[in-house]
Amino acid sequence: MRNGFFKGHGLGNDYLVVDPAELDFELTPKAVRGLCERHRGVGADGVLVLAPSRGADFGVRIYNPDGREAERSGNGLRIFARYLFATGRTRRTEFRVATRAGPVSVSLHLDRHGEASRATVEMGRASFAPRALPCTLRRAELIDTSLSVAGRKLRFTGVSVGNPHCVVFAAGRRKWRREDLLELGPVLERHRVFPRRTNVQLARVVGPHALEILVWERGAGETAASGTSACAAACAAVRRGLAKSPVRVRAPGGELRVAVGPGFEVTLDGPIAEVARAISLPPWSVGFAEALSPGRRGAPARGRTSPGCGRSLRADRCATGPRSRGR
Repeated sequence: MRNGFFKGHGLGNDYLVVDPAELDFELTPKAVRGLCERHRGVGADGVLVLAPSRGADFGVRIYNPDGREAERSGNGLRIFARYLFATGRTRRTEFRVATRAGPVSVSLHLDRHGEASRATVEMGRASFAPRALPCTLRRAELIDTSLSVAGRKLRFTGVSVGNPHCVVFAAGRRKWRREDLLELGPVLERHRVFPRRTNVQLARVVGPHALEILVWERGAGETAASGTSACAAACAAVRRGLAKSPVRVRAPGGELRVAVGPGFEVTLDGPIAEVARAISLPPWSVGFAEALSPGRRGAPARGRTSPGCGRSLRADRCATGPRSRGR
């Protein structure tokens, strides 16, 4: 299907999945922004791109709605796994997927209709070291660390689960409001101590195995849920002794389950759903007119064959995606 896309969501955190070999336009940062635009494009929290892989069964490149590439996405990986199964690219329920932050193992769980309605991802090992995020503060670990933000003193725990996170726990019985997220999220995301920016979670402990979070994603803003955010918040809570594994992490979109091992090995589990399979019409979408080459509209791409994608594609499409710095 030319210019086709698959759309899925995990607790309202939605992604588009595309195969570059089936696109008649270059997937530039501007094209990614056009696809993700809610009113003039298809609308999504990001784009997942089928890519060649080394040392894994499949590869994926992950792009935020601002067009920048992300290292990893917990919900994105689970949606990508459903896409692979639903579109017949695999009939296996266990496989490995290569990401920019390294390979992960995915297990699909089929419901009574034979659909992959739930997925578990082994996310690797979390790190609290400043260099892992990165963060310019000089200390061994970013545990309950003081930070000046917009004239306020906050305490955060910095966590990398393949991508960077800044977790701020509510003090005492305070409950975070959406207004707090809209105020603190963008400021923390771009704080000078995070040279590559960061994801932000405002977290509250609600039980020995339970957290509530509000999510501000780097390059996306406020989202209903986030898989890596749930992992980061759970790891921060366990590291600080505020909760015990396994941890149920509830965001506005719903609940994810995170298991944290003794070495902070992280496993994420939660529901996934398919929204639609459709065709994008690039000529009228935001940013697409420039992405189409003159005289190439509607023509199939020509070039080498990629084992990872299994189809003919241009050399710079599946392998590299948008040329931009990491988010």
